[in-house]
Amino acid sequence: MSKKIIDREDISDTRDDPVDEIDRKILRCLYKNARIPLREIAQKIGVSVSTVSARIKALENEKVILGYIPILDPKKLGYDLLTIIGVRISEGKLADVEEKLAKDERVLQVFDVTGEWDSILIARFRSREELNFFVKHLLAQPHIERTNTLLVLNVVKDEKRLPLGP
Repeated sequence: MSKKIIDREDISDTRDDPVDEIDRKILRCLYKNARIPLREIAQKIGVSVSTVSARIKALENEKVILGYIPILDPKKLGYDLLTIIGVRISEGKLADVEEKLAKDERVLQVFDVTGEWDSILIARFRSREELNFFVKHLLAQPHIERTNTLLVLNVVKDEKRLPLGP
């Protein structure tokens, strides 16, 4: 018997959707090119430029669109090592420690998680020596009990865009 991957349509979602189909079309255009002229978006989706402008402004005001940033190639900037670091933190100190860890520019993401680790860090480093120093510095911090560092060998998928549905 083969296993079926669950389709999104198979999952009922009772939340009110903050965006409609026109907004989704606009977002898809911006995903392809965040610098696309509003006139071009309007032509592609069949609405007026003022509609596109008003919709984008509303999406920004509602914090659906959080910002616009270039997607950089970390390797071309010298950040060849991608790591996933599990951190065990003393009870009651999670928020304080995570706030401090999040300030390090090499730490790209900090997650509260369930399971063996209290927090997971996604971080990039220029060299093994830099990673080594970072991990040893982590372990010397108060309230950090233990770490587990995974070195990413190959990135199969690293998608920045959220699924927008059909």
